[in-house]
Amino acid sequence: MYILLWLLFGAVVGWLASIVMNKNHSMGLLANIIIGLVGSALGMWLMSILGFGSVDSFSFLGLLVSVGGASLLIALISSLKRR
Repeated sequence: MYILLWLLFGAVVGWLASIVMNKNHSMGLLANIIIGLVGSALGMWLMSILGFGSVDSFSFLGLLVSVGGASLLIALISSLKRR
């Protein structure tokens, strides 16, 4: 059950991050969702390694970290795409 929630959460985070980074239309919705899933997972994984929380719990800090991770990944991929 948690996996389905995280997939939905990651998809929403990918969409939010694409809006924050103003890349909503440039890479496409599916790409933004996939990047959001990966960025969200990386952000939450890093948060758990640094001792700021658990990956299996939902929190406002987790949302911020997920959006931040997804935004950074979208920015990185956008900059690599331009080259």
